[in-house]
Amino acid sequence: MLKGALKTVNEWLELVIDLLKTLIVVGIVVGILFDDFFGVIAGLGRIMAQFGDAGFAGILALMILVMWYDKK
Repeated sequence: MLKGALKTVNEWLELVIDLLKTLIVVGIVVGILFDDFFGVIAGLGRIMAQFGDAGFAGILALMILVMWYDKK
């Protein structure tokens, strides 16, 4: 019973994450076409700047995120 509930929650989370990824891509495209109306590109720039400001630890964290994402 618990295993089935965890599987259901995991499936929901996968759907939500897929939706968020799609919304980010749409936000980037809209930002490119209409001068970053929603601020998505600026937000991504701030996130990447934070990784860069952290030096080696930031690069290492970014590499871990990329490797984790590639496993799926």
